Amino acid sequence: MRLLVALLVWLTFAVSASATPSALDQALKAGAAPVAAGPQRTERIEAELVPMSAWATPGSTAIVAVRQKIKPGWHTYWRNQGDSGGPTTLSWSLPDDVVPGDILWPLPERQRLQSLMNYGYSDVVFLPVPLRVPASVQPGQILTLRVTAHFYVCSDEMCVPEDLDLALSLPVRDGAAPLDPRHGQAIQAVVASAPRPAGIEARAAFADGRLTLTAVGGPLADAPPKWAYFFPFEGGIIDHAAAQAGQRGPQGLTLTLAPGRGLTANGLKPPLAGVLSTDLGAWEISAEQGAALAGASGEGPIGDGEAAQKLAPGATTLAAFLQAALFALLGGLILNLMPCVFPILAMKAAALSRAAHEPAEARRDGLAFLAGVLTTFLVLAGALLALRAGGQALGWGFQLQSPGVVAALSLLMLTVALNLSGVFQVGAGLQGAGHGPLARLPGAAGAFFTGVLAVVVAAPCTAPFMAFALGAALLMPWPMALAVFLMLGLGLALPYVLISLSPRLLSRLPRPGPWMETLRNLLAFPMYGAALWLAWVYGRQTADALALLFGAGLMLALALWLYGRSQTAPGKGRLAVVAAALSLVVALGLGVLAARAAPASSEPSASSASSASSAHLASQPWSAQAVQAALAEGRPVLVNFTADWCVTCKINEGAALSSSRTAEAMQAANAVYLVGDWTRRDDAITAELQRHGRSGVPLYLVYAPGQAEPRILPQLLTEGAVVQALKDAAR
Repeated sequence: MRLLVALLVWLTFAVSASATPSALDQALKAGAAPVAAGPQRTERIEAELVPMSAWATPGSTAIVAVRQKIKPGWHTYWRNQGDSGGPTTLSWSLPDDVVPGDILWPLPERQRLQSLMNYGYSDVVFLPVPLRVPASVQPGQILTLRVTAHFYVCSDEMCVPEDLDLALSLPVRDGAAPLDPRHGQAIQAVVASAPRPAGIEARAAFADGRLTLTAVGGPLADAPPKWAYFFPFEGGIIDHAAAQAGQRGPQGLTLTLAPGRGLTANGLKPPLAGVLSTDLGAWEISAEQGAALAGASGEGPIGDGEAAQKLAPGATTLAAFLQAALFALLGGLILNLMPCVFPILAMKAAALSRAAHEPAEARRDGLAFLAGVLTTFLVLAGALLALRAGGQALGWGFQLQSPGVVAALSLLMLTVALNLSGVFQVGAGLQGAGHGPLARLPGAAGAFFTGVLAVVVAAPCTAPFMAFALGAALLMPWPMALAVFLMLGLGLALPYVLISLSPRLLSRLPRPGPWMETLRNLLAFPMYGAALWLAWVYGRQTADALALLFGAGLMLALALWLYGRSQTAPGKGRLAVVAAALSLVVALGLGVLAARAAPASSEPSASSASSASSAHLASQPWSAQAVQAALAEGRPVLVNFTADWCVTCKINEGAALSSSRTAEAMQAANAVYLVGDWTRRDDAITAELQRHGRSGVPLYLVYAPGQAEPRILPQLLTEGAVVQALKDAAR
């Protein structure tokens, strides 16, 4: 019954918002229920429309405010919400000729959540609004003011849209009005401190991937600030979570800002407007595009006033670091059992067999393999941390979101496969006669390169324990984060290293012989499969450029075959070497064109989302709004965060998400299936992964109506786990 009444009230004011005030008055006279004055409440927020002055004067401007009392642990948002949520908006229903102005926004708080930064309010906040009262209003009248306040009330775990209908009866009298005894003084303080223009001249310039903002004059020329922070009015212009480096000067200051996706996509469209907050005060500025202003630097650095919020609470404690390191080690060990690492497992087993009865060589190869794994993890982790520090929203496997990287890896896998097939040899002249055919990758260099390959092909997989470890690492200082990534690499390499250092285990392996040539040729086929799979991923990421990659692969194979011919006939191979070089040039040219090919549209669609998942479950693209809309209808939601390059994702989708039992469970629960496709970079999906403590895919969530948090399903998914989660969510 309460839901029906709420729906009727909402429909009434949805109509009234688009109706004229006179139409509203007619509706009220016809018997429409008026909105009750006083505080209105939900579980998370209390709101009330309150005046600054005791009465309004004809022909003046009256100020009223929406007072929010927000539940502890929750917050609402400023006009630019930052990385998530949404601003408070007001829909007015006012008497004839009473005109509302814009909200006088108080300076917001910076609310950091993991790698996100939001701008908003907590506890109690007033949002003042000026109302122009017409001179035709007669003293003794009562102005009935009505507004529907639309809030996004959020915690660190969820966000709930709330609509509250507020009303205020404001009397009209002659003469200056005193402050309202309840809230007048508080509203007056907010109005007085709200940021306003203050004669500050500003310029903005976007070059070399950085946005530079200079501001001089006005109050900045009176005294140098100790810190400064810029709140833009428009979202997407800057990376809200990135640090803002600053310099002070004799007349002002300079801020260096990390650009947001909107700026990198569309360029700088001045003026760049926002609020410049300092320890001296906060003012609105509007920066035209142009060169830096004189007097804005040269007197030392300034901070951004957020030193205490740089890291998530507890992220740098020793216990948190040790736990993340242990989980990384376990995740690396389990990563050896993931399907994406199978091709390398076979190569490692063959290398162990070759050196099984030469302990010194086995130890050398084991340590070289470990060095290759750790070096590659260090490079990937360093690049990931550096890019994130520069404002990029990235996670584990980020390199596979680039079509150029995927094309290069596909050609690399093809090269390895052709080597294993015996088409050509690497370092053949360095091998002794008794080293056998698998010694074509020379000694320690070959073992090191195998370690590099192991990390490269492991990137599409996320093993159990890895999700927590990498998610925690991305919130730590960079030395700790690198240590966690190195522990992951140690776990990946540890089984091979332990066997290579154990003569007793090595002695149980078969001696080298002719069987190794057959094994080597057989091992080429998993690498051919990896090359084909990466080519398929490339085709999904680009628009009609697969032919270029196929052409590059064909010419590369021809170049390597000719090179192999020259190796088998040294005296007659000069022509073959020349032909191989020409073929390689063509292959590289086609490869460069393939790497620079136009990407496929990054806009999600129902069809693409469906094809990214299973054919048996009808899906829609994931968005936070889609989740909330389904929950509002009382429907459970199954969310699949996936990527075409994620082997674990595809196996889970084939085994658990495409079965008839799962489809029947979805239908029985009346559930909605949403797919977040992370094949190409998507900052919204990255943020959602990080919100659940993950740095990569897969991630499976089941939302139940009425519950604040989703249920997180295992990364190695089973049909039974999905079916049971859907049954529980439908109860």
